[in-house]
Amino acid sequence: MQFGILPPYRSGVTADPSWMVDFAKHAEAVGFESIYVAEHVVVPGGYESRYPYSPKGRMPLPEDCPLPDPLELLTFLAAVTDRIVLATGVLVLPEHNPVILAKRAATLDVLSGGRARLGIGLGWMREEVEAVGVDFDTRAARADEMIAAMRVLWTQNEPTYEGEHFSFQRAICRPRPLQAGGVPIHVGGHSSAAARRAGRMAQGFQPLGLEGDALAEKLGVMRAAAHEAGRDPAGIELSLSGLVGGTTIDDVKRAEDAGAVRLVMGTRVGDWPELEAEMSRTAEVLIHR
Repeated sequence: MQFGILPPYRSGVTADPSWMVDFAKHAEAVGFESIYVAEHVVVPGGYESRYPYSPKGRMPLPEDCPLPDPLELLTFLAAVTDRIVLATGVLVLPEHNPVILAKRAATLDVLSGGRARLGIGLGWMREEVEAVGVDFDTRAARADEMIAAMRVLWTQNEPTYEGEHFSFQRAICRPRPLQAGGVPIHVGGHSSAAARRAGRMAQGFQPLGLEGDALAEKLGVMRAAAHEAGRDPAGIELSLSGLVGGTTIDDVKRAEDAGAVRLVMGTRVGDWPELEAEMSRTAEVLIHR
């Protein structure tokens, strides 16, 4: 089992460079496999869209919470770390252009020595997606095209792609990612559509907020989609969620039994000395057990 970690966004610390440097260096030092960072380009005040992972329909972050650009934040952290994987969890894929995103992700991968991972989602906040000029109702089709287009840009000598939403001819895009086949893409989400997308197109699946029978059902959907696409579902990594200071060895064993290879651990403490100690205890109990 590997362990990723998210910084405590709700504490407002992710735009503090010295705080994030300490966080990233300590995460690497005590054995976390990866750092995950999130994305909201904007959070419209008084948004009406329902957050799907809370009964109240509101995300746990305040509307004015600092949310740095994820790829620029990861590039900053790449310069102060050596081994830890630099992951988005999740980047709102339809808000981006695939040609520009392919270049940005490849640049991160090259500059970090092949440590980039793209966790992607479709986005749940209509107001945010529409604020960047994207039709919210076509975001699924756009996302599928984006994944295909980025893979073309990362792997073909003279990349050419023709889709409904995106197209380009002989669009040479360098540098290429260091990782064979391009930057790994992991699909985040709790829907059947997300499970199918992971099975058809991705290297990983991160079902958010699912456990027990609901998780088993979505894993079945993912595996069926992989078989239909001629892919081996065993090669699709499963990442589940945990909490620094709240996840037990029994929780880890249940995740392993479900087929997970990774727990992405949330954090709640913004006070650095306190979180530093919590991270060290978590590493001792879970990572180095």
